[in-house]
Amino acid sequence: MARTVLLAAVIGAQGLKGEVKVKTFTATPEALSRYRVLHTGAGRKLVVTAFRSAKQGEAVIAFEGVRDRAAAEALKGTELFVDRAALPGTEEDEFYHADLIGLEARDCEGRMLGKVSALHNFGASDVIELQRADGDSVHLAFTRETVPVINIADGFIIVAVPEDDEDTDHVE
Repeated sequence: MARTVLLAAVIGAQGLKGEVKVKTFTATPEALSRYRVLHTGAGRKLVVTAFRSAKQGEAVIAFEGVRDRAAAEALKGTELFVDRAALPGTEEDEFYHADLIGLEARDCEGRMLGKVSALHNFGASDVIELQRADGDSVHLAFTRETVPVINIADGFIIVAVPEDDEDTDHVE
């Protein structure tokens, strides 16, 4: 199955002619306009027929076949995705969060710690979530200090695990 990347979410109807207002998760709302076809998590394809930026982080989109306010309101809460392959390439030290999902997480000595299951941002900074073999998950600050190596080509990241120290409390 192709990897997908969440680009926006419908936050409501805009006007009477079927346009929707979306919250964008792209660097700029205009970046969303380069994708003519978006799809929902359920696989429904939505063809973009018109696009305009709104306030920062938002845009107004018209989709083929969505012709009135009721149809637009029915899309509220819908997440809009594109296939990872449709995104522009990245530079050497760049990546998309979707590229990290499923990578092995190893400690500095190469021991398997788990797999990357998600990246979150709860407002302060990015957090990486690792799913351990025992089923537990661990959340760590996603910083260069915590994750000094990202090797997408070989399928792993290195996580700097804090050493046990009697004077240091660790969140478990």
